[in-house]
Amino acid sequence: MSDEMAHASPLPEAPFNAVYLGIGTVAWVVAALKIRAWRRDPNQGLLVVFFSIAAPATAFVVAAPVVYRLVDRLAHRPNLATLLVYLGIMGFSAAAVVLARMWTPPEDRVDARVWDGAAVETWRPVRLRLVVFAVLVAAMIVLFFAGGATSPQTPLTFDTTFATVPSIAVFLVLYQALFGFALIDIGRVCLRHAAGLPDGSLRRGIRQLAIGSFVSCGYGACKLVAIGAAAGGITGTEWLSTALGPAFAALGAILITAGFAGPAIAAWIRRRRDYQALRPLWDLVYRADRRLALEAPPSAWTERLAVRDLEWRTARRGLEIRDGQLTLRPWVDPGVVPAATALAERAGLDEDERSALIVAAALRGAVEALNAGTPPLPREDQAPLPGLDAEPVEERAHLVRVARYLHAPLTGEALAAATAGTG
Repeated sequence: MSDEMAHASPLPEAPFNAVYLGIGTVAWVVAALKIRAWRRDPNQGLLVVFFSIAAPATAFVVAAPVVYRLVDRLAHRPNLATLLVYLGIMGFSAAAVVLARMWTPPEDRVDARVWDGAAVETWRPVRLRLVVFAVLVAAMIVLFFAGGATSPQTPLTFDTTFATVPSIAVFLVLYQALFGFALIDIGRVCLRHAAGLPDGSLRRGIRQLAIGSFVSCGYGACKLVAIGAAAGGITGTEWLSTALGPAFAALGAILITAGFAGPAIAAWIRRRRDYQALRPLWDLVYRADRRLALEAPPSAWTERLAVRDLEWRTARRGLEIRDGQLTLRPWVDPGVVPAATALAERAGLDEDERSALIVAAALRGAVEALNAGTPPLPREDQAPLPGLDAEPVEERAHLVRVARYLHAPLTGEALAAATAGTG
């Protein structure tokens, strides 16, 4: 969440442009994904998360030397970009404080997820904190303009250059105090929630948010020391404001952005993996009855390049497979179930894997029987297959396991054993 940019020294500004524009651009991509998710499933939490990413992302972009100078030149007001950068960070601070309240469930919701929206009773302290932020931010704007900081400075040198101006000094202290409070608040809440979550991408993302928040506190500490030293006429500490502080801010921003993006990226990867994993099973039922699908199967390249609407595509694929399973049920050899069950027990498979093996063998055998012209079994003789009564949240995982067993050696052995038993 840096407000800094290139130094007015001979050092080239290209690296600073690359770092700030790079962080800002990546953060805006994450923010765009959040607002897209909010449009699909509107809820308060996602909207606040969007603002908590978009505000500092904009601050990073404005802090890049090329953008910073452009803003000042267009506005004909030196150092105006510094105020815009600080206000962007205040936007993050306000959003972080709101998230900390939303993500702190009441005592009777100890098992609530961290991403759940705020309960009714949390909105009173949220509104109060937002009012406090609004008043203090307004005071910051007044103090900034009252300071008369009209000599052009880069963001690296602004703080220590104007620390001796009382109104600017108060402006800077207010900024660091609000920012630090928000970082500690959201970091504390995230650590608490991460400790109660099972291992996975959500827990890792929330812990990264907490770590990034605490790392960013180093930015404020360095800034306050440098500002205090400059106000007291002490020299030699400017490097805390121009180098070490921005380094803490950049590292914290990377960790926070990764924390917000991590769970979403992991979910996208999981959906894409499931979508592709279901293809062999979908092909099997499609070849058995082409009326089950809304459209012909996509090409292999189309499948590999699929990146959008994966949740809808995967859900539709799962429904079509379920329809195919029900269509093929009259051709399932009743002997497949005991044969696959016996093989699964000998192989030491757990219940979920055993169910997947049984269904995979049953569907393969049913397609072979259908293609061979075998007459369908009457309803009373049809073998019940596991997984048909699975909850929606469990159904996809079950079908993915079935798809992976479809051409496994154990499945072939189960079919052979069933055929031998029938014979």
